[in-house]
Amino acid sequence: MAISITLRDYLDSFGIQYRLVSHPRSLSSSMTAEAARIPGRKLAKAVVVESDDHPYVVVVPATHRVDLGELRHQFGRLFQLADEATLSHAFRDCECGAVPAAAQAFGLPVLVEECLLDCDEVFFEAGDHTALVRMSGPDFEYLMAQAGQGHFSRPA
Repeated sequence: MAISITLRDYLDSFGIQYRLVSHPRSLSSSMTAEAARIPGRKLAKAVVVESDDHPYVVVVPATHRVDLGELRHQFGRLFQLADEATLSHAFRDCECGAVPAAAQAFGLPVLVEECLLDCDEVFFEAGDHTALVRMSGPDFEYLMAQAGQGHFSRPA
């Protein structure tokens, strides 16, 4: 079980209390929620998108899918899913596909689905496929205070 050094240093710099939760290796957010025995609505899934060649991280519950049309409507720009090269460049100390929701730690802008800000606790990838960060809802809300917020996902 490991946490990205970049993510760890970022969370520690804010004094945010968190725990690492280990789970069997998984390669999708729904599998991760099941493996970790947590509700999918509390697992913050990070999806990397691009607009005008700039990456953004969109954070939605694991039970939802990002609605690119709604992102366009709310933020006034076209978005598309980012490619593997963008992910590997932006998240150098993370396993491919294990993108932490707190992508501000990596210098990326974040857009968060508002329903995640109402959870009593939130889980998200720690940077590999076997560990999650677990923190209180208020701490997650604090962490996402500067993120763009809105409703831009749909149940999967």
